[in-house]
Amino acid sequence: MSGRATAPADARAWAGMALLALPTFLLGLDVTVLYLVLPAMAADLGPSATQTLWIMDAYGFLLAGFLVTMGTLGDRVGRRRLLMLGIAAFAAVSVVAAFALSAELLIAARALLGIAGATLMPSTLSLISNMFPDPQHRAVAIGVWATMFAAGMAAGPIVGGVLVDRFWWGAAFLVAVPIAAIVLLLGRVLLPEYADPRAGRLDLTSVTLSLAVILPIVYAIKHAAAEGFDVSAIIAVVVGVIAGAVFWHRQSRLADPLLDVSLFKNRAFSVALTVLLVGLVGMGGTMYLVTQYLQLVEGLSPFVAGLWMGPPALAMFAAGIGAPVLARRIRPGYVMGGTLGVSLIGYVMLATAGLDDELPVAAGFAFVYLGLGAIAALGTDIVVGAAPAAKSGSAASLSETVQELGIAIGVAILGSLTTAIYRTHLTVPAGLPEGEATALTDSLSSTVAIADDLPPGALVDAQLAFTTGLNVASVVAGLAIAAATMLCLRMLRHVPQLGRTQHIGSDV
Repeated sequence: MSGRATAPADARAWAGMALLALPTFLLGLDVTVLYLVLPAMAADLGPSATQTLWIMDAYGFLLAGFLVTMGTLGDRVGRRRLLMLGIAAFAAVSVVAAFALSAELLIAARALLGIAGATLMPSTLSLISNMFPDPQHRAVAIGVWATMFAAGMAAGPIVGGVLVDRFWWGAAFLVAVPIAAIVLLLGRVLLPEYADPRAGRLDLTSVTLSLAVILPIVYAIKHAAAEGFDVSAIIAVVVGVIAGAVFWHRQSRLADPLLDVSLFKNRAFSVALTVLLVGLVGMGGTMYLVTQYLQLVEGLSPFVAGLWMGPPALAMFAAGIGAPVLARRIRPGYVMGGTLGVSLIGYVMLATAGLDDELPVAAGFAFVYLGLGAIAALGTDIVVGAAPAAKSGSAASLSETVQELGIAIGVAILGSLTTAIYRTHLTVPAGLPEGEATALTDSLSSTVAIADDLPPGALVDAQLAFTTGLNVASVVAGLAIAAATMLCLRMLRHVPQLGRTQHIGSDV
């Protein structure tokens, strides 16, 4: 197939959508499954502190770095082909990770998993644009896609906890094997192939420059979250910005660019990307803090805390499916803005939460997820729909890159802010030994680990300080979401209801 399909979506297309939901769910699962696997893995492999950080971060670094490259590569070699190669590689490397005998081998496997994962995200999203040419059907399909990714993230802690309890830490990686087998078995039957017959060869200089943009910036964000915004973080940002300027200049001059920068001439495309970035900053940082609150403040087990995340996942599912249906009658900008406005209720609830408030916190995060469901479905649809068929892979990869950066920025900014508030409001008991005092002021997780060695009331004081940090971070995130709400209502109000087409280059 060399062009966009014209037939309406049929049973085969929806069956293909169900198949694409599997690798999408897997990618979301892989983001959070290691949160509960890490202690058992560390006890077995004995990694250093630096190696532990790389085990956690190597996947995200390489995933974000290669998304743009893989999205464009799919346009050239075929999106189904790239998906099949990527899922096969993901499964094979997952087996290596599961049976890794050293921290070094596990770090290498996690890095390769990031590269393989970068083939899956844009491939699944761009295939949806081919399988569902009708804007209404495409929007619903993208809503399912976004919801399955979030469902995977929500299920990660539960799945990781169950597998570690019943088997061993490596079992968490083996989840990819049966999913890959199903995709490889049914992919050629249910999924169409698409490649741009006019695409030129891949420009390796542009690939190198894209990595020089993304990797230093992602490093700076993660480093700032852990160590603060120091000289190394500043240097990384400067390197990324300079590389970005060179990359942009090169793409605007190439006949076959890695990233078609002309896409940004479409106002709806650019604004939708901005809203996705801001929305993921709020969600990523809030989810990071809420999961800590449920476990470290309320003392819930990882499994029970995961169950509390179920209702928010259902809220996002409802928004992800319902928003495209509503957008058939109401302009998407109003649906996105209205849902984000409702999600502000959640930020208010989180901003006023105290101790023993797991129900208000979970309910507040459900409102947050509600807003994310709408913008993930409709915002992604605007981004992908604004691009011509030959460039949908590039547009999809850019959407995913922005969302990955949003989550990383949210964790860095809101996590760092909460840590600063925690340390400011914490009172160190007089006469506390230096080791315990250092752990107490480091983080709430360190405090919980030494709770039996602390004076009475010290743990509660630390939990109150963390909750105050959550309150302040929620106010900051809420203000950002309020700005995104106004951006939707003002800058996306001219995007037509679903079912009416939008052309690249139009100033809608």
